[in-house]
Amino acid sequence: MALVNNFSEVFAAIDREHLRLSMYSCTAADVERALLHPTANVEALMALLSPAAEPYLEQMAQRSMQITQKRFGHNISLFVPMYLSNLCANECDYCGFTMSNKIKRKILNSQEIGNEIAILKNRGFDSILLVSGEHETKVGADYFAKVVPQIKQQFSYLALEVQPLATGEYTKLVGLGLDAVMLYQETYAPVTYAKHHTRGKKQDFQYRLNSPDRLGQAGIDKTGLGVLLGLDDWRLDALLMGYHLSYLENRYWRSKYSISLPRLRPCTGGIEPSSPISDKGLVQVICAFRLFSEQLEISLSTRERSEFRDNLMPLGITHMSASSSTQPGGYANPDTQLDQFEISDERSVLQVVAAIENSGYTSVFKDWEANW
Repeated sequence: MALVNNFSEVFAAIDREHLRLSMYSCTAADVERALLHPTANVEALMALLSPAAEPYLEQMAQRSMQITQKRFGHNISLFVPMYLSNLCANECDYCGFTMSNKIKRKILNSQEIGNEIAILKNRGFDSILLVSGEHETKVGADYFAKVVPQIKQQFSYLALEVQPLATGEYTKLVGLGLDAVMLYQETYAPVTYAKHHTRGKKQDFQYRLNSPDRLGQAGIDKTGLGVLLGLDDWRLDALLMGYHLSYLENRYWRSKYSISLPRLRPCTGGIEPSSPISDKGLVQVICAFRLFSEQLEISLSTRERSEFRDNLMPLGITHMSASSSTQPGGYANPDTQLDQFEISDERSVLQVVAAIENSGYTSVFKDWEANW
């Protein structure tokens, strides 16, 4: 078998329509076979994501909980996003930062970053996710290279969720202390992707699709994948993300992997989901991926309402954000109306920690140190 250069070559060989028809044709017998050997088996993942798996959801949930506790214990790691900027050079109709929205734009300077750090450290956080709109000239690799060292001095684990970068740029940031990059494809449906990304470099579906390859080549500690559930058929998007994950785990096996499963949320000028996913559907996706990959980290954001987050906690979740702001400078100045999307879980850090402990779990603020 010839060695492929990147995931886009694997993706090009996948017949999406055939895959969709196969998934929606799955039977109870297919699901029962999948439950026997689900690990690292994309055929099993297809069955577990299919409508035929819905009657088996309780069984999937029990196994997902057992696997997660065996691999991760009764622990939930807490992280917090810090938005560096809402400048964006893309037009994406589901995002509050889209370039045509008439909102105030902001790039945090060193002093403002320091103010945010002080607040987040006071709340106990030691794992941080840096987020920005995608604007490579004003908020690009040079800006990140400037701010990463300042922030890494204060946090043991530093992740980045920004526009795709070149391999050399990722390599430089890894050298400056970057530990992880979250880079979501949004949807694996090229036609739908083109519909929702109408201006800017984010229009380049293939470049984004191959970004995790560049991360693997740069030696990143962890790569995060994700789809925005609701843009297209959520079952098929989740399955194709499973194909992507399987490829990466086999090729760049030194890296860890995580997934995020955000549902399309309201934002300024936003759209309605074309393929809404119910609470039950989200549970199915979480459990299917836990059975598919025992070591996979699964993150749950504050997009979900508090009581639902509490119920999902035992089913496979390993990481949760808490007390999040989705606006640049939003911790020091919380009322500037620069949000990317609406938050559902608005509880304080102490309230989230209490909910975790009430569920019989331990909230982990720090479990990694460079010199350990």
